Amino acid sequence: MSSTTLSDKTWWLPSGNRGWSISSVLIALIISIPLLVVISFLFQPSNENWQHLWDYLLTDYLRNTLILSLGVAFGVLLIGISTAWLTSMCEFPGRRWLSWALLLPMAIPAYIIAYTYTGMLDFAGPVQTTLRQLFGWQATGYWFPEIRSLGGAICMLTLVLYPYVYMLTRAAFLEQSTCALEVSRTLGKGPWGSFYKVALPLARPAIITGLVLALMETLADYGTVQYFGVNTFTTGIFRIWFGMGDSVTAAQLSAMLLLFVFFLILMEKYSRGRARFHHTSTKYNQIKRIELNGWRAALACFVCLLPFVLGFLLPALQLSVWTAITASSSFNADFVRLFSNSLLLAIIAAVIAVSLALVLAYSKRLVATPVAKTAAQTASLGYALPGTIVAVGVIIPFAWFDNAIDQWLRDNFNFSSGLLLSGTLFALLFAYTVRFLSVSLQAVDAGLQKIKPGMDDSARSLGLKPFGVLTKIHMPMMRGTLLTALLLVFVDVLKELPATLILRPFNFNTLAVRAYEMANDEKLALAGAPALLIVLAGIVPVILLSSVINHARAGQQS
Repeated sequence: MSSTTLSDKTWWLPSGNRGWSISSVLIALIISIPLLVVISFLFQPSNENWQHLWDYLLTDYLRNTLILSLGVAFGVLLIGISTAWLTSMCEFPGRRWLSWALLLPMAIPAYIIAYTYTGMLDFAGPVQTTLRQLFGWQATGYWFPEIRSLGGAICMLTLVLYPYVYMLTRAAFLEQSTCALEVSRTLGKGPWGSFYKVALPLARPAIITGLVLALMETLADYGTVQYFGVNTFTTGIFRIWFGMGDSVTAAQLSAMLLLFVFFLILMEKYSRGRARFHHTSTKYNQIKRIELNGWRAALACFVCLLPFVLGFLLPALQLSVWTAITASSSFNADFVRLFSNSLLLAIIAAVIAVSLALVLAYSKRLVATPVAKTAAQTASLGYALPGTIVAVGVIIPFAWFDNAIDQWLRDNFNFSSGLLLSGTLFALLFAYTVRFLSVSLQAVDAGLQKIKPGMDDSARSLGLKPFGVLTKIHMPMMRGTLLTALLLVFVDVLKELPATLILRPFNFNTLAVRAYEMANDEKLALAGAPALLIVLAGIVPVILLSSVINHARAGQQS
């Protein structure tokens, strides 16, 4: 029997299949470098900076990070589950358009919504100014909630992260069989009893997954907590890195933050492993939504409308106003350069990520061995890492390599090579690839799974090699999937802030960095144009997600 058939399950293949397997392993090893570097610093001896951190600051970082995570968890669960149930199982005025409008806050990065609400609610903002004029308040004679606080950071992150819980929970509700709910009704359970006893337990894995994603984004956030002056692990890493120039302590603090991330991953895995709720019916009739009238309909509309207004409409309007006010000074040659830089990085990073995702996903399909599957899973870990951790894990080995090459050239040829990797676009693109490869891999893998294996056999019987099967059969059939994967990575790169701040070359700015710099200089209006462009780009994948969720019900036609 030939060892090159598609049914061969061995890893060490003597023909072209061996190259796919080896390539997937090499990609996984390279992508995992930042993670391995950060973990290795757990075993490095600490210095005086770490001791100072341990004595005076670490408790503050831990407390604020825990409170922030718990506050966001409560907020996203409350908003996400309630709106998902109302839009999927109830009928009230505006339900149809609210079902997709509730996803729009995903288009706004947390740091941008923080800038907009600071501009609106700060002492000199329109809200407090109007209140002082209406009621004759003195400058120091009244109380108003402080937006730049830990509570403010919890609110901002909740408003943009609840869609993670909402979209997964709503998809889970739509996929459930109406038979299970009808049986609970015949057993005496009302609409809300069926919700708590049947629908909610069935949707629990999706709810936990959405919660874990939201909390990972919370731990990864830098722009919001830094702007609000909240001490967390991410702000501490930046402060140590740029303020003290101590890469060892920054890496050790990154390793501690990594423990939080691993805990969330384990929590999600444990929840899935313990879940034993299943619906066995194969009947997926049209959902009989609960008709809400009168005050109940008004309340449901208000509950669903409020997150959309606060999480998207008001910030988008504020950004539009700032952009209109500063249009003459914002849209100039410098802005064109910022846009070009952002566009260039996002396009290159998206192409690299999708290309590597194709290799990993196709290798797993071609050589379905534990090695290939493990390689794909390892390469997917980057999305769980905050941008600060990825940046630290990239800059340390790259800087070591640059210094080693430079020293060797000086010693042997009296010549300096300068920065070859660190401080270049290569380092930034590598960090983006590590961070967002998982996004493209999930999309590409799902697209490949929809293609029947028999098509591979037919193509191979006609003389095509594996690479030919991929390029001439799979890629044309997956054109929509590949474009979606490219778009998702493109938008994520546009929004990424912490990794860009640490790794960008000198005098190289992006739209996200410019918005951050203008906000830090208290020039919030000038942050409007770059921030609005990022938001507009983020709306496109949100629309795609809404379309996918709306057709999540089994048997429903597109």
